[in-house]
Amino acid sequence: MITRKILITGGAGFIGSHLIHLFVKKYPQYHIVNLDKLTYAGNLENLKEIEGKPNYDFIKGDIQDEAFVQQLFKEHNFDAVIHLAAESHVDRSIANPHEFIFTNIVGTVNLLNAARAIWEGNMEDRLFYHVSTDEVYGSLEMEDEPFKETTAYDPRSPYSASKAGSDHLVRAYFHTFGLPIVVSNCSNNYGPYQFPEKLLPLFINNIKNSRPLPVYGKGENVRDWLYVEDHATAIDMIFHKGTLGETYNVGGNNEWQNIKLIRKLCEIMDRKLGREEGASAQLITFVKDRAGHDLRYAIDASKIRNELGWEPSIKFDEGFERTVDWYLENEEWLKRVTTGDYQKYYEQQYLNR
Repeated sequence: MITRKILITGGAGFIGSHLIHLFVKKYPQYHIVNLDKLTYAGNLENLKEIEGKPNYDFIKGDIQDEAFVQQLFKEHNFDAVIHLAAESHVDRSIANPHEFIFTNIVGTVNLLNAARAIWEGNMEDRLFYHVSTDEVYGSLEMEDEPFKETTAYDPRSPYSASKAGSDHLVRAYFHTFGLPIVVSNCSNNYGPYQFPEKLLPLFINNIKNSRPLPVYGKGENVRDWLYVEDHATAIDMIFHKGTLGETYNVGGNNEWQNIKLIRKLCEIMDRKLGREEGASAQLITFVKDRAGHDLRYAIDASKIRNELGWEPSIKFDEGFERTVDWYLENEEWLKRVTTGDYQKYYEQQYLNR
């Protein structure tokens, strides 16, 4: 018996696909609807394992299309929304800020308005869960305390500014209209199914093919890394136990300087590929730093640990090894993604059945 109908936006993406796997398998009583535009970063092949499940449906659509979103909510009368759909690559936001504004801000407002319209007068057991990033807080110096939920926003890129705007709007709908919401801000995720414009899958692929490893500046920037499956369990916990109107920071308590992380990756790849020690590190190439490149992100995740009992379960060495193994074992997936063939290969196969 279906007890809740949940819309997950951006479910064909990296984090979204992991979340959908978790929810579809763990909660057979929930009907999960995956809404994804299938841009370059959306890949239905990530979901082939659960595509035939009776409690799962995929809908192709664009959250920028207000009329489409309104009609979708009227037809399905969702009980809850977990909103992950977003443009998320900083370099792309510098090259094309407009797309980030339209998707991350206008798209979020369209979802908020549609949820408000169908939940008006009946907010009981309804929830709009907005998934965001630690980048909205800006940049830390090395000696600064990690970001807390109360840290003032100070976004430095068009991407983080667009996510900050969407965060503010979600909270405004809570205070102004009484829409039941929660927000979470997470640190860098890593793991299987990540589109290879991001550091780890890009560098794994480049090392495998003996291509340069472009490192911004001197590689001194620091990030907090969290295995993607741990992020999915955090979302699960916040969705079911989080306090309405609250924000939860989700992090791995696992800070790495970029150059040290890359050198560690090179060591692992040399071992797994049977190469001479130090061979992969010779591919490191320092390039001009990114404009407005934030020095350090770090998350204080004590609130979600103390209030909801969540903390990461995957140790970094284990998660790192798992990640490298997955990309090496899934060469065809990586090949289709890097060539763009996945957009023809799997979308047509799936949508034309």
